[in-house]
Amino acid sequence: MGNKTMTNQNSAPERLLELDNVHVHFPLREGLVKAVNGVSYHVNKGEVLGIVGESGSGKSITARAIMRLLPKRAEAPEGRISFRPRNGESYELSALGRNSRAMRQVRGQHIGMIFQEPMTALSPVHTIGAQIMRTVQLHMGLSRQAARARAIELLAKVQMPRPNELVDAFPHQLSGGMRQRAMIALAISCNPSLLIADEPTTALDVTTEAQILELLKELQSELGMAIIFITHNFGVVADIADRVSVMYLGKIVETATVDDIFYAAKHPYTQALLRSIPRLGVDQGRRLPTIPGMVPDPFSVPSGCAFNPRCSHAVAGICDTQVPPEKIFGSQMSRCHFAEQFAAREAAHV
Repeated sequence: MGNKTMTNQNSAPERLLELDNVHVHFPLREGLVKAVNGVSYHVNKGEVLGIVGESGSGKSITARAIMRLLPKRAEAPEGRISFRPRNGESYELSALGRNSRAMRQVRGQHIGMIFQEPMTALSPVHTIGAQIMRTVQLHMGLSRQAARARAIELLAKVQMPRPNELVDAFPHQLSGGMRQRAMIALAISCNPSLLIADEPTTALDVTTEAQILELLKELQSELGMAIIFITHNFGVVADIADRVSVMYLGKIVETATVDDIFYAAKHPYTQALLRSIPRLGVDQGRRLPTIPGMVPDPFSVPSGCAFNPRCSHAVAGICDTQVPPEKIFGSQMSRCHFAEQFAAREAAHV
């Protein structure tokens, strides 16, 4: 999408959301699961940040920590989550109670969320119009008549067919793509500064996925909101994101602009994910490369770099014993002991 971040010509982009060393742990009978283990990232106003990683990497749990919607068995998140919406207010989300008035205000007015499966996120016993109306009445103070008009307007905005009729439909009466459109309408109903999209196209067919992505791009451009787009699909990231953060076992291992991620990745995990993407006209009939091994058991995370048992560049005595620090290359960050070597190889090929 590129260059949508709100910034003055001679100033740095204005930060909307900032996570600093966030931890989310689940105490279980078998031991402690460190689902999010020191995550730090930021989202600038008006930009799209893609969060990529395999299942179990902590992408969705981090999003739920932002929204204070963690499962009850999770420990309260540690670290700092700061949010500065466009009205000039500032919130320390990490200090707000899950059900506090301030957190409910943030969820309703400032941050919207699209869930992976709308059938479980939408109420099955209320029409989609009633669910949107309740939200805008509560947070925007609209009358019932104005709220219904707003619901129909929102359904039209997300390109729902026959919005005047389907405003009275129940979720089970809609197709998967239409339910996702209704979920998007609900999420943007109060003009949020930030939209969190948690794998919103995973359960959809390819055609519907393309339509939903195009819709999100149009809404982001029209409303000027920032988006955190969570996915395991690098193809989706290429289509929608300005910057990308790659997660592995509860940590951000690389962050860069979308171009640098695709053409100058400096972490072996990112490179391995990119190699597994099929290329039209190139990989036909060929077996795609895979990442060896499996994501480790969360109860026995490897020492040193967590990716080292699956990494072809791992060096014994370093990668299996020492936690790699953040290494910065301009606007790019990589948590790899040998990130400089990847950078040197790029320079040699320029």
